[in-house]
Amino acid sequence: MSRLVKWLEDYILPIANRLAQVRWLVSLRNAFISVMPITIAGSLAVLIKSLISVAKTQLGWDTFATVLHPLLGISNIVWRGTFSLFALFLAAALGYQLAKTFEANRLAGAIIALASFMMSVANFVQLSSDGKTMTVQHAFDISQFSTTGIFTAILFGSVGFAIYVLCYKARLIIPLKANLPHAEQAAFDSLLPGMIAIFSIGGINYLFQLGTGTYFGNWLLHSIQVPLIKAGQGFGMVILVTLLIQIFGFFGLNGLSVLAPIVDSIWLTAQNVNVTAAKSGKVPQFLWVRGSFDVFAWFGGTGGTLALIIALFLFSKRSDYRTIAKVALAPGIFNINEPVIYGLPVVLNPVYFIPFVVAPIVNVAFSYWITVMGLVNPVQVAVPSIVPPVLAPYLACNYDWRAIVLSLLNLVIAVLIWMPFVFAADKIAPVEQSKTYFNVEY
Repeated sequence: MSRLVKWLEDYILPIANRLAQVRWLVSLRNAFISVMPITIAGSLAVLIKSLISVAKTQLGWDTFATVLHPLLGISNIVWRGTFSLFALFLAAALGYQLAKTFEANRLAGAIIALASFMMSVANFVQLSSDGKTMTVQHAFDISQFSTTGIFTAILFGSVGFAIYVLCYKARLIIPLKANLPHAEQAAFDSLLPGMIAIFSIGGINYLFQLGTGTYFGNWLLHSIQVPLIKAGQGFGMVILVTLLIQIFGFFGLNGLSVLAPIVDSIWLTAQNVNVTAAKSGKVPQFLWVRGSFDVFAWFGGTGGTLALIIALFLFSKRSDYRTIAKVALAPGIFNINEPVIYGLPVVLNPVYFIPFVVAPIVNVAFSYWITVMGLVNPVQVAVPSIVPPVLAPYLACNYDWRAIVLSLLNLVIAVLIWMPFVFAADKIAPVEQSKTYFNVEY
């Protein structure tokens, strides 16, 4: 075990550290976090719509559904202003976060990234009526601003900002001798770099359309985004990402943050597709999405450490470990696991390496195949991370009671995996060492 930990520390940890320090990846992660209110608001609109539909069609609560009908109309409006424009908000947030990281004009960065994205999506809409298809020119299809435009927003938002910041740092600005207010001075400083970036992106798109006859955004969607998302539905890909996140977490890194650009780009995009399908009353397209990790494996936070807390209560004979479990229980219920991760500790503790890595992998594998077999609904609603386990899967799977059963089974499985290692920790950890662990600040 010590050899394995040493090997991971020598070869895997440096890679994780370097990834965590790449400024573009950090900005992309922060951009996804920034648009979380949009994601949650849109998902709440889906939950309200589903609740009213279930009340009317399955429970026969016609009066209840009639009373809440205005709320349904409000939810539809909220959806159109939030989730259906997800890629637009992501492009602006990415430009802002990049400008913040590279110390440029943040508002200009957001605007340039947004403009770069808008120039890269198709400006025509195809309408079908009576079996005939009609193309309307100089119009945007709103679906391009939602799930289908995420990769385009990331690529062209980044490229547009990169050109802008290079010119900005090179001081390609219009010199002004007059003393202007700060806002006007900042706008003039960004004027020439912004124009160069926007015209450069326009030129790239023009040459691509001239050479291929299609828009770059459409090509990117069908050539890269769709294959990547489909690859993310493979069992091996799901398990590999789970493994990497757990290994990074064992060394004290937030594995989910390190891999957020990959996880969010692939599985959050798939989740957004499912949310859109649920909004339209259609069958979700993807079986495994971003929220599936949270609701079926990461009970109490990344690593599923709520199972460890329960195992400490049930099997540990050490008063100091049980005290830590008492302190960590309340935060763990709301998926905050720093008290147990650093207080026990789990980080860099060889005794807990195997269950910390294996328990989430087993939970993910079990849940994946249960979902594939159709025994539980796929996740189709984004649920806030602080929603307690058991309730979270019920909401995320659009009021599917079977998700509660699956999450409880997973929790029991995880506790059983942790159990022998809790017994082992009781026997091999000296009292003095455990007291030192308990005094670790977190």
